Amino acid sequence: MTPSRATGDVRVRRVGLSEIASLRERYRREAGCQIVHDSILPRGLADPYLLAVGQVIAGYAGVWNRHYPGRIMEFFTLPKHRPLAPELVRLLSEFAGALEIEVQTNIQDGRKLIEECAVEAWVEKLLFEAGPETDLDRPDLTFRRRRETDQGPEGEWVVEKRGRVLGAGAWLTHYNPPYADLYMEVVDSARGQGVGSYLVQELRRACSRASYKPAARCDPTNEASRRTLERGGLRPCGEILAGSLTAPHANGPAGSSGA
Repeated sequence: MTPSRATGDVRVRRVGLSEIASLRERYRREAGCQIVHDSILPRGLADPYLLAVGQVIAGYAGVWNRHYPGRIMEFFTLPKHRPLAPELVRLLSEFAGALEIEVQTNIQDGRKLIEECAVEAWVEKLLFEAGPETDLDRPDLTFRRRRETDQGPEGEWVVEKRGRVLGAGAWLTHYNPPYADLYMEVVDSARGQGVGSYLVQELRRACSRASYKPAARCDPTNEASRRTLERGGLRPCGEILAGSLTAPHANGPAGSSGA
């Protein structure tokens, strides 16, 4: 028998990924944005759970088993069961041993879930989406595909000046289609000169031409990265918030990055 736990009519059950596939597709459609940790459940880095009210499926959840073990990383309920979200989170916490929860504030009810369920919350990432088209004209810089002989930062695309690579980047596509995550790096000696913003602008354009919707993220304390993304044509659209389901942390948020 599959392990489960119930309180009254509300219950949670550990399941296989295929049992929540249709619910995840609905979650993706409702989200309408890049889901940063979309690949975590399929990669086996989190465990799937089915949520039910009586004999009726109410939604699903994913709980990290790596990187942030014991943190609810995906949580979705069907509309008529959303008032029961706090009770479902509590039951999931008891059954799966979850001590934390994370949400994207640009996904419906994300912030509300944190407010209703967490006793303490913090911002882990700032999220960005494509904003108005920019026109950073840099005739001194050349944006092109990487050559085998190129040195410097890694990335499929580079920015060079007089034959020297000053920065490089590309985008990752292991997210919910058609969203892609931009990344870039500029050599230390070229920082603060607008190279990064120009690189972001050109990466965004190339990403769009490849039929992806560009997105990005950065640490909330990285002001330079935030400014670079905004100047390159991306705009803030939300945050990844994490919260404690138990007592407040004595030494700050737990867990480590790496996904």
